[in-house]
Amino acid sequence: MTKLLMRALAGEVLDVPPIWMMRQAGRYLPEYRATREKAGDFLSLCYNPDLAAEVTLQPIRRYGFDAAILFADILLVPQALGADLWFVQGEGPRLSTVTRQGDFDALKPAEAIHETLAPVYETVRILARELPKETALIGFAGAPWTVATYMVAGRGTPDQGPAHLLKGGNRALFEALIERITEATILYLSAQIEAGAEVV
Repeated sequence: MTKLLMRALAGEVLDVPPIWMMRQAGRYLPEYRATREKAGDFLSLCYNPDLAAEVTLQPIRRYGFDAAILFADILLVPQALGADLWFVQGEGPRLSTVTRQGDFDALKPAEAIHETLAPVYETVRILARELPKETALIGFAGAPWTVATYMVAGRGTPDQGPAHLLKGGNRALFEALIERITEATILYLSAQIEAGAEVV
């Protein structure tokens, strides 16, 4: 096994630790900005396997990190569950909210995510073929709590207050939402592993 990250995860003591960074692909790279412009918008970039793979590969080519992290967004799972997702310039993502039972009932079952997320799996397959043999591939998904805070508030919130309020005011609904997100995330990450991700 030549991949440093995989050797470290297997418990091997290494002279040099594997190096990778969260958000290693992104705006700080001029080549990312050019690819993003080609895609048109952020979600189109996430759902275009060739361009998402290119963005994932860019920091590997430039810096030779020991692992590549799949370029995706944590909010693709709620979108695949049926939430409306859009981005406001200068402010970030917005989602339709889940604050009432009717909102939850309108969500798709966890098993339905694969149709929407199929392009992400294709991105993983491309990366599994194109990454250097010494570079590990890390899959990507948001933690269920974090995703739930966005789905309840409809946006990122520093104190996650709306999620805490829903959890206190309608615990059954909040737990059902967490369970749906968890089921979907397990399926999503399992499909990434099947497509070639080595770590999630």
